[in-house]
Amino acid sequence: MAQKILLVEDNPDDEALALRALKKGGFASDLVVARDGVEALDYLLDQNLSRDEMPGLILLDINLPKLNGLEVLKRLRKNAMTRRLPVVMLSSSKDAQDISSSYDYGCNSYIRKPVDFRKFSDFIVQVERYWLCLNEVPPYAG
Repeated sequence: MAQKILLVEDNPDDEALALRALKKGGFASDLVVARDGVEALDYLLDQNLSRDEMPGLILLDINLPKLNGLEVLKRLRKNAMTRRLPVVMLSSSKDAQDISSSYDYGCNSYIRKPVDFRKFSDFIVQVERYWLCLNEVPPYAG
């Protein structure tokens, strides 16, 4: 069974690039997109998702409308159902404070988005393969 990926991204161009890259890598069939932090939390926390419905990976942008990615991450880590979900911060920010805060709040990885489509595409496929195929996750807390 394919694992869901939750992409939390407000930039339509980055969303489209990620979708194309995921299709190329064969990971797009179970992609869920949230376009702001509130939408992401509503999806993850307010729907009583079953184990099979939880994403195997969250790709989380920092700069989001309504609720930024760092606040989303903090709330996910405080919740027993979501605290162990793999979260990769996917951002264009090089700011040392953003990187430090992401790790302080419990991200599993921080990756800067490449500007070039080919690099972005290759990078997305590598991230998905690692987190969904190679990485071993702890048991689901729910």
